[in-house]
Parts: sequence; structure tokens; C-alpha cells
Amino acid sequence: MVQKTTLITGASGKLGKAIISQDLKDRILLTPTHHEMDITDIKSVYNYFDKHSVDEVIHCAAIASVGICEKDPIKAISTNSIGTSYLAQASVKKGSRFVYISTDYVYPCEKGPYKETDEIKPNTVYGWTKLGGELSVKLLKNYCIIRTSFFDPNNILFDTAFTDSFCSKLLISEIAKDIILLLKSDFIGTINVGQKRISLYGLYKEHKPQIKPENMPVEGESKRARDSSLDISLWKNVKGELNGN
Repeated sequence: MVQKTTLITGASGKLGKAIISQDLKDRILLTPTHHEMDITDIKSVYNYFDKHSVDEVIHCAAIASVGICEKDPIKAISTNSIGTSYLAQASVKKGSRFVYISTDYVYPCEKGPYKETDEIKPNTVYGWTKLGGELSVKLLKNYCIIRTSFFDPNNILFDTAFTDSFCSKLLISEIAKDIILLLKSDFIGTINVGQKRISLYGLYKEHKPQIKPENMPVEGESKRARDSSLDISLWKNVKGELNGN
């Protein structure tokens, strides 16, 4: 059996590392550094694809900080939207399967849980630029867009969390497993991947018992997600089928 070659962008980031730690012995992994492939430079992307066989792409690389995206929207557009379009273009030439890690922030984040077919209306630069990336990926024949949110339970640096902000965040180890499951599947389309609706306080308290509750501030609230929770009905059905349940 010929091994597939899988390109993982953002391999040095937390999610990239979590994906690499999964059982991928049946794959040849490509994990280029920024120097080896700069996704904001189309020549760099094309040169890398010309030098390597790329059967699959897991695209994790992104500017994921909402604050940084707000301060530097040009950089956010260049990386999250245009960089993704360059990778999509190169993938067309290879016929690669493309798994794009998007975000729950493409939804209005006001009143979840959101279905994949619900209104798309980000309220942050980050959300808009990730949505821009989705548009390019949707032009491919073999793609999977994963709308999700995740966290590292060993790196909860804040001491308070909102009781009135809701999400469907997954442990980073869990989303990594789900990404691989979808990569190896024949699912094509957009899918929400997450857990049941839970407050940020309730979520983080499970992993940091000393964390204290607080309410969302009114000032600047438009840039915060009041409820970005996801309807994961489709994911439950797909995951059940993939696991033979």
C-alpha cells in the first residue's frame, strides 16, 4: 500500500503539535517551517508543492488571536485569507484533500447553538479573515472545513472566566483526534466539531478549580463572543458512522 503524504501547516503551533502526536504512522508527514514555506508568498507555496508530493493538507497555520487581528487587519488578511487561498490554489494542481481548521467565530456569536446552515456574520476581523479562507477552500473538490474552538487545559493563564459567555470548546487533544478522523474519511463539506454548550467558567473550572467567576463587561462587548456554541448534530452522526456505531 502506497503511503499518503500529508502536509501540516502551522506544525510548530499547539494544534499542529497535537495533530503530529496522533497515530499517523500510515502517513508521510511534511511539516515545513516558515522559512521553508511562507503561506503569504505564493511563489514560496508553489515551490514547496513542486518539490513534494502532497496528497493531503491539514491547514492549521493562522493568526488566531482576536486582539492581534483587530490591531493588524492587513496581516490577518494576508495570513488567514490570502495565505489560505494560495494553499488552495496549489492543492488544485495536486488534487490534494484539504482539511481547513476554521472557527466558531464565523457565526454572529450572539445566540447559539449555531448550525452549519445558519447565518454567517462575524463580528471580528479574525472571524472575517477565517471566513475568507473558507471561501477559497470551498472551490476545491475534496475538502473539509472544520468550524471549531479548542483550548489547552494545561495552559489556562487567566484567573477569572465569564459565567455568561457560552461555547463548545474542545480539549486540544480531542480536536486533534477528530481532525485525523475527518482527514481519513470521505466527508466533503463544512462541519461543526465541538462539545455541548457550556459557559466559559463552567468549562475552565473543570480543569482549574481555583478559577473565579465574573460577568462579561459591557464596554467592548461587541468584540466578545456572548454565545458561540455549536449545534453538533451533523458531527455526531458523521462520527458515529466513521466509528462504525
